[in-house]
Order: sequence, then structure tokens, then C-alpha cells
Amino acid sequence: MESKIEVLSTVKVEYTSDLYKVVDALNRTLKRENLMFGLALDQQDSSKAVFTIYRT
Repeated sequence: MESKIEVLSTVKVEYTSDLYKVVDALNRTLKRENLMFGLALDQQDSSKAVFTIYRT
């Protein structure tokens, strides 16, 4: 069985040290809805974070 992950949306936001807490809460709350959230530092600008929403 192959799992397909679809990117629904990606946005760059200002990075803050607590941003991961929001992503963690979203992942815990909405996993039953087949949604997953990701956060990564922007490779070109470390003051920005890339927030991505996936459907699993």
C-alpha cells in the first residue's frame, strides 16, 4: 500500500521560536482529518519559515 502525500498550500512567514508549537498542535488535532503540517527554515532567508499543509 503506497501513501500519497499531496501539498495543499505553502506559505512563507516570519520565523519565531514558538512557531513549532502551532504546527505540533495542528498535527495532533487534525491528523484524523488526513492533514499534516510542516515547518522548515527558508534556505535563502533564515528569518523566514516555510509552512506547508499536506493531505495524506
